Amino acid sequence: METERSVLEKIKVILVEPAGCLNLGSIARVMKNFGLCDLILVNPQCDPTSLESLRMAVHAPEILENAQIVDNLTTALAGCDRAIATIGRDYNGELPIESPRHALPWLLAGSEKPAGLIFGREDRGLTNQEINYAQKLVFIPTSPEYTSLNLATAVSICCYELSQSLITMETGKISTRDIATLDVLESYYQELESLLLSIGYLYPHTASSRMEKFRHLYNRSELTTTEVAMLRGILKQVQWAIKNY
Repeated sequence: METERSVLEKIKVILVEPAGCLNLGSIARVMKNFGLCDLILVNPQCDPTSLESLRMAVHAPEILENAQIVDNLTTALAGCDRAIATIGRDYNGELPIESPRHALPWLLAGSEKPAGLIFGREDRGLTNQEINYAQKLVFIPTSPEYTSLNLATAVSICCYELSQSLITMETGKISTRDIATLDVLESYYQELESLLLSIGYLYPHTASSRMEKFRHLYNRSELTTTEVAMLRGILKQVQWAIKNY
C-alpha cells in the first residue's frame, strides 16, 4: 500500500502560463505545507526562480528550482491517467462541475501513475481546448459579491483538500479502476477523428466542436486501458472493412 507521502507526490500541480512571481512563490510554499512537490509550468510568463518568487517560497525554494517547464498542456500531462481542471463560473460545457472536496479524492485513487491538477491563467483561466484534457472539473464557490479568486489561493484550497481526502481514500470509497492514461486516450481521439472525417461523419470546419462532445462523453465514462484497446480495435476493423468491401 502506498504511503501518504508517496500518494501525494504523484500529483502534478500544473499551472498554465502563470504570470505572477509572487503567486509562484506562494504556491511552492503551500505545496510543501501539504506534502506535494511536483510543479509543472506550461509556458510561464515570469521567472519561477526570481528573487520575488524565492522570497515568497520561504522554505520551499526547491519546488521552484525543480519545477518542470514545458511548452504545452499535452506534454505536462504525459503519463497521467487522471486529470482534473479548475475553472471559473463562465463554463458552459457538458462536463459536470464538482466541488474540490467531492472531486479531488478521485485524483488520488487508481494506479501509481501520475495524476494532473490543472490551473489556468490568472486573468482568463483555461481555454475550452485545454479543459478538454480533463476528466473532471472543479469549481471553488465564492461570494457573489467578489467572485475572482487568486491563483495561489485556489491552489492552497485544493492542496488542503487533497491532503484531507486521503482519509476518504482509506475508506475504499474511491474507484480504483485501471483508468487509461491521457496520452492513450489522446491517440484514440486522433484515430477516431481521422476515421470520422474519412467517412464524412465529420467535416473539417466542424470537427473540433463535434470531437469536443466525444471527448466529454468518454471522459465521463472513465475508460480503462482495456476498454480503449477494444475501441481502437473496432476502429481498425472498420478501416479494414472500408478498404476491402
